[in-house]
Amino acid sequence: MSTKTTANPKTAIFNPFKKERPFYNEEHEMFRTSLRKFLEKEAIPYFEQWEENHLVPKEFYKKMGEQGILCPQVDPAYGGLGLDFGFNLILSEELSRVGGGCGGANLHSSIVVPYLERYGTEEQKKKYLPKCVNGEIITAVAMTEPGAGSDLSSLSTTAVRDGDHYIINGQKTFITNGINANLIFLAVKTDPKATPAHKGISMILVEGDTPGFSRGRSLKKMGGHSQDTAELIFEDARVPVSNLLGEEGKGFYYLMDKLQQERLLCSNGALAVSQEMLKTTINYVQERQAFGKPISSFQNTQFEIAEMTTELTLARTFLDNLSRRHMDGENIVTEVSMAKWWITDMARRMSARCLQLHGGYGYMEEYDIARRYREVAVMPIFAGSNEIMKNIIARNLGL
Repeated sequence: MSTKTTANPKTAIFNPFKKERPFYNEEHEMFRTSLRKFLEKEAIPYFEQWEENHLVPKEFYKKMGEQGILCPQVDPAYGGLGLDFGFNLILSEELSRVGGGCGGANLHSSIVVPYLERYGTEEQKKKYLPKCVNGEIITAVAMTEPGAGSDLSSLSTTAVRDGDHYIINGQKTFITNGINANLIFLAVKTDPKATPAHKGISMILVEGDTPGFSRGRSLKKMGGHSQDTAELIFEDARVPVSNLLGEEGKGFYYLMDKLQQERLLCSNGALAVSQEMLKTTINYVQERQAFGKPISSFQNTQFEIAEMTTELTLARTFLDNLSRRHMDGENIVTEVSMAKWWITDMARRMSARCLQLHGGYGYMEEYDIARRYREVAVMPIFAGSNEIMKNIIARNLGL
């Protein structure tokens, strides 16, 4: 009896950085290619200066609008392209790869404007959406207050009806796009006596030149320096009743309805940043020599890279599944909460591990990992802290 031995084929090199996702098609990749070329020309050469200035210039938004990059999902009737959520994911990925300071365009396009698309009147949509698409309008959503963060129902900013206007008083803080925004989606109490308290919350559109509205400090942060973050102040600001978004008392429900998408995008951004950190670290350890050989040949380095690549692949697989289900209209709040806390925590852990593999050079500002380390620190905090995510998961488990 004879036996044949067949040589094992060479194992293919595993690529954890592939761009393909199960819901992307040729049009998605064309959009990515166009977006990446745009960012290479209009963002990357200026990004360090934006970081020093603590601001992305408004002209950048206008250039994005001219290229059809902003708000790709908006209906063509209002100047958009009517594209699916996959294009928003690509926008999130590519902006995240440039740097956290570019996140304002993603917030505007994929988080704030959808409130107007879903709950705005026809008059509001016609008035604002075309300008949101072309970059003339930059939006922000203002929920957080000095004394109210995760506990949104305890916010104290009030809007009191006075004929055909609301009189708004209060203060907001940690508002992304707070300096650049000229249309604020403001969470207010229209009924401070409502029981439970969240039933008294409404959302009102406040234009940037509204009398009584002013901007406080541009807040200096540990990371994401070019992302303008500010305090907003309302002192007897008069806003027409026609600027109410949806119905009075429904604001809390509107905000909760869109948080699924916001947290999915947050997870997507964390995944993109993690890919960039791991890619630059692999390149570094292959080039860096110690004891006469690349540090990539050391077992500890190989184990670290292997573990991070595994986590990255698991995160991507989970997120791909959730993204498809979200695009199909499923309610996946529990799973999105899982993704948000686990993937952002993974990114934070990975930033420290990648910095450690860079050794002393990782602590130098000239190396990209130093900036990434600062930027990812906020990811487990914004869009609902990861502790809140675990509360949501536990509650939905019946605990």
